Amino acid sequence: MTRIAIVGCGIVGATLAYELSSHSQLDIHVIDQGNPAQGVTQAALGVLMGIISHKVKGRNWRLRRDSIERYKTLLPELEASLGRSIPHIQGLISFCFDREQIPRWQSLQAKRASQGYPLEIWSPQQLKDRCPQVNTKAVAAAIYSPQDGQVHPKELTLALVEAAQQRGVTTHWQSPVLGLNKNAGYCSQLQLPEEILDVDWVILSAGLNSADLSQLGAEPLPMIPVLGQAMEIELDQPLDNTSFQPVLNGHDVHLVPLGEKRYWLGATVEFPPGGEAVEFPLGDDLEMVPNLERLEQMRQSAISYCPAVAQARTLRHWSGLRPRPQGQGAPVIKPLAGYENVILATGHYRNGILLAPGTAITVAELLGLTPKVDSEDPDA
Repeated sequence: MTRIAIVGCGIVGATLAYELSSHSQLDIHVIDQGNPAQGVTQAALGVLMGIISHKVKGRNWRLRRDSIERYKTLLPELEASLGRSIPHIQGLISFCFDREQIPRWQSLQAKRASQGYPLEIWSPQQLKDRCPQVNTKAVAAAIYSPQDGQVHPKELTLALVEAAQQRGVTTHWQSPVLGLNKNAGYCSQLQLPEEILDVDWVILSAGLNSADLSQLGAEPLPMIPVLGQAMEIELDQPLDNTSFQPVLNGHDVHLVPLGEKRYWLGATVEFPPGGEAVEFPLGDDLEMVPNLERLEQMRQSAISYCPAVAQARTLRHWSGLRPRPQGQGAPVIKPLAGYENVILATGHYRNGILLAPGTAITVAELLGLTPKVDSEDPDA
């Protein structure tokens, strides 16, 4: 048996555990300093913008394509295995407010059609017919992606963990990694509070904490936290009484229907003091405080395209810290320099929920478990 230790059990770590557990030759251990589905995962909205993304080739597109395709089978697979439903939404609408941007959307529509994915571009009147709750006066067009949508981050993560445990995955909660024992570039053991765990492979998927662990390597991974705020609101009546309830996106603000007249609204993008150029490693005095003015600006943006939001009651609001890599693109999926058997699978920034399945596929390739995608494929 090959023993794999996955450090961090947000959505990425949980997806890795479940997907890798399909290989019977692996002995998988998931380690988290807290409990599963905490940290940035429990703060996320779970919006899936893969097909509607303007990424059309290379790694960024492949991760999105692979993830969307896997979600088509993953959700029903988990629901059948566990005997319960996982809350999710099929369909997403993004608003175009600048008429000059319509040709760009038409170009994406043609590209996606050639890749086998439909995108619909609606006129303001077509949008009004389908979504009467939307203020179409400032909307030049609406782009509807039937294959994108949303999934509940915490419910999905816990389902993945439970299904992985059923397959024999061992979990270690409340168990921070205290150190990695290395000999000649090979990590042979993880130091945990209660034990020393022998390992053949280590996968670091602990979000911002991965940056701290990466400092044990020859080239530490610099990441900074980017705060995001969101809120849950409730109306006296649903925004639309029809069965068509997609995710709405305008001005980079998502409106996610939850049912029972409740909605999620998010999310802000707030960099630490010093912005993107803040020095790594981060100082102990760095403190990220949610800016309530930014939260209100976000709410006003939603009101501009959905006026009924102005009458909503705020049930709660929350924030989370996204891991954003410095000096390289997100996410970071590669070996940790200085180690032969440590893989980084972290730094997903704003797309952890979306890219988790594609990340698992890429990590499996690095482990030699699946064939690599043909590099000659222009869309890969």
